[in-house]
Amino acid sequence: MITKSRRISLLLLPLIALCINPPASSAAAPDHWVGTWAASPYAAVNRTDPAGNLLMGSSDTTFREIVHISLGGPIVRIVLSNEFGTDPLSIGAANIALTTGNGEIDPAAASTLTFGGRPSITIPPGALAVSDPATLKLTPFADVAVSFFVPAQPIHQISQHSFADQTSYVAEGNAVTAKTLESPKEIYSWPFLKGLDVKISAESAAIVTFGDSITDGALSTRNANARWPDVLARRLQANKKTANLAILNEGIGGNRILHDTTGPSALARFDRDVIAQAGVKYLVIMESINDIGHATDPNKPYDVVTAEDLIAGFSQLAARAHTHGIKVFGATLTPFVGAKYQSPAGEEIRQAINKWIRTTNELDGIIDFDKVTTDPTHPGMFLPLDDSGDHLHPGDAGYKTMGESIDLNLFTK
Repeated sequence: MITKSRRISLLLLPLIALCINPPASSAAAPDHWVGTWAASPYAAVNRTDPAGNLLMGSSDTTFREIVHISLGGPIVRIVLSNEFGTDPLSIGAANIALTTGNGEIDPAAASTLTFGGRPSITIPPGALAVSDPATLKLTPFADVAVSFFVPAQPIHQISQHSFADQTSYVAEGNAVTAKTLESPKEIYSWPFLKGLDVKISAESAAIVTFGDSITDGALSTRNANARWPDVLARRLQANKKTANLAILNEGIGGNRILHDTTGPSALARFDRDVIAQAGVKYLVIMESINDIGHATDPNKPYDVVTAEDLIAGFSQLAARAHTHGIKVFGATLTPFVGAKYQSPAGEEIRQAINKWIRTTNELDGIIDFDKVTTDPTHPGMFLPLDDSGDHLHPGDAGYKTMGESIDLNLFTK
């Protein structure tokens, strides 16, 4: 005869077993979207000819924009921007393909892009458009051609990233699927194209590098992918522990934390260029040298700010990222003694910003670019081999020094 207590014990045995040996989950986490390439668009007024006619939009045009991705994947989508446009932007057709160089594409490695199942879309002013998923096998560091047809239409203001450091192409008519463009014109900006995402495994993620011209890659060699984020991307891919991480370069030359200048301020564009990006897990911030330079320019200071003002802005960026579960690393400001807008007052602020980055508990880690690029015999100045010559921007060697100095263990936690 089984007693009441014995029956209760028998009933509890399966529950105890489940607690000790919980069933293994048979379903793997689903693939998700991760940005593999990005640029920060901002407003550019459309130019006019001597008769006053708008140049862009005056005739049917194909844009073939070349981008160098970081992380590969089998399924892709693009993001087009009319966020700074004042007119609706009509896209008549779009295509994505591997490029074989000089604006040519490989038709065997290409895919037509659609928007809600349609070949065309009209993007309202202030908005963006995400394409439908398309099948195209991309390997890490592939050079990709995104072609889209813009029919003749009024375009008074363009959403574009003006400094691409990459050659792209425009041609007359609708030639999005043409292997070779007829009489193309070279351009060195990324009009309307904002991002490229891949759908890949759940453990993959993106790192946003957020800053000004030094992150954007000013004075690096065009088409060489020599910016410090490019150097970091190659190191990440070569390391087994970090090979699932992409780089999204959200630098804008001339950008500032607290004031609009080239593009909106860092505070104003943060949600658009960081929070809204696909699959972001980490953020590197390198901003405020332009705030400092303009505020303390010995010839024409304007938008005067203090170190405390800039630290407060930096803290806001970190807090907003942390709200979305993004880890934040602060990059110290590189030397600028000898630059056109440098002054002793500006150097004092730069040192104060760097001290805060090195000592604050508001960040998840630091990347000390200042330490590795400063000439120890001339404090405040670049090492001669790292200097581009203007004493503000690194050259290719300086960007390499910066990218190679980053501890990859920051991105394994």
